Amino acid sequence: MNRRARFLEVLGVSEEWVPRHAPALPQDGVAEPDVAADVAANLAAEPVAAAVAAPPEAPAVAAGDAAMAPPSVRDRAGPEAAPRPPAEIRPEIRPEIRPEARTEPRTEAPPALALALAPAPAPAQPAMPASAGSREAVIAGLDWAGLEARVSGCTDCGLCDRRTQTVFGVGDRQAEWMLVGEAPGENEDKQGEPFVGVAGKLLDNMLAAVGLARGRNVFIANVLKCRPPGNRNPEPDEVAQCEPYLRRQIALVQPRLIVVLGRFAAQSLLRTTTPIGKLRGSVHSYEGIPVVVTYHPAYLLRTLSDKARAWEDLCLAREVHARAGAKA
Repeated sequence: MNRRARFLEVLGVSEEWVPRHAPALPQDGVAEPDVAADVAANLAAEPVAAAVAAPPEAPAVAAGDAAMAPPSVRDRAGPEAAPRPPAEIRPEIRPEIRPEARTEPRTEAPPALALALAPAPAPAQPAMPASAGSREAVIAGLDWAGLEARVSGCTDCGLCDRRTQTVFGVGDRQAEWMLVGEAPGENEDKQGEPFVGVAGKLLDNMLAAVGLARGRNVFIANVLKCRPPGNRNPEPDEVAQCEPYLRRQIALVQPRLIVVLGRFAAQSLLRTTTPIGKLRGSVHSYEGIPVVVTYHPAYLLRTLSDKARAWEDLCLAREVHARAGAKA
């Protein structure tokens, strides 16, 4: 940089056509050179060029540069100070701009702010279990083979832990009569067939009295397909898991009549809490299919006096079936 440029730099005068820039700040530990002392020492040896008409203490400054000049220079310049024409500016005296003199502002965000602005990772989506609706929809679309296989391998409730085998049902799968009991007992769990043992023999006699026979023109099933421990009453969640199986069996058989055996089976199928004594003697409906309620054979073995009422229920069922009409 020549002396004239350094002199202009000390006075704070910049060229009109040169973009203004912030003066470089001194670096820590590095002494800034005394440019003013160097300019004062050389003023006597070399006169200032004719481009600066005013004396050193009141140089003429451009209108745009007046605001950048030191206060002492602005005060002495006064309002008469006229801007220099661009023609007086010689390119060769342009102050040198050193790259190291520029200071760029920091654009890097603080660590805390950068962490806050960073996009949050998408949370891992847990695997969603199949809903009850989708499970029922799957079961509702099964045929006989698929339904029996699903029941055989069912582990949807805790009853699967103690069972010997599931009790799917037995009989004519195109029968006009369908009998629905409560749940398998000990003998049923061992043999895999509903209503066996002494209670089963009594049921066979009841069916024969109205012209039916196991495996020929009636289908027999239970609300539950697994035996509850100790032959206890089924729990609500156990019924909820098994009910779609029974519904599908009824849809596949398409019976003209359903005979429900026992209080629990009647209340489950009809979705009621009415005692069995008030349910029997009337015709109910399950999805358009007439339903007749009677006592469970095991109960009749303990209460012989109610066998006559059970016979009345079977006679009512026979009349309802006759009115419904036999299948072609």
